[in-house]
Amino acid sequence: MSIIIYTDGSAKGNPGNGGYGIVMLSGSFRKELKQGFKLTTNNRMELLAVIIALESVKKEDSEITIYSDSKYVIDSVEKKWVFGWEKKNFNKKKNPDLWIRFLKVYRMQKVSFIWVKGHANDKENERCDFLAVEAADSQILLTDHWYENNVANKGNSLF
Repeated sequence: MSIIIYTDGSAKGNPGNGGYGIVMLSGSFRKELKQGFKLTTNNRMELLAVIIALESVKKEDSEITIYSDSKYVIDSVEKKWVFGWEKKNFNKKKNPDLWIRFLKVYRMQKVSFIWVKGHANDKENERCDFLAVEAADSQILLTDHWYENNVANKGNSLF
């Protein structure tokens, strides 16, 4: 059975508090996921949404179609940029922690991507956007440790 996944990411301020939203569909089954973070970026949340969705699929070699409005994520995979970055150990590339995590789970499935225009009345994309914004605005925000340790705090030293 095939799985259809919609994903979206959000960040208030970019960087700022952010979140992701996911809708997973398979037959009559539906699952929604969301999570917010204290300090992160929109692109990190877009990519993390895809990762979390793929990590949530229990059966390997599943046929999965991911609908996303993120050109960053889709172009990086479909235009094969991420595989070149991987060969160069992600040297000077943003979000290497998430891309490494993505590639691990991506290779366990049969994944295809379809770009959808954001905020264009696609029911499930709109639902993901709502979930992502709601998560970013929630009182329960996790720490994006890699981002805070490797990007956000660089250059903030007084010494």
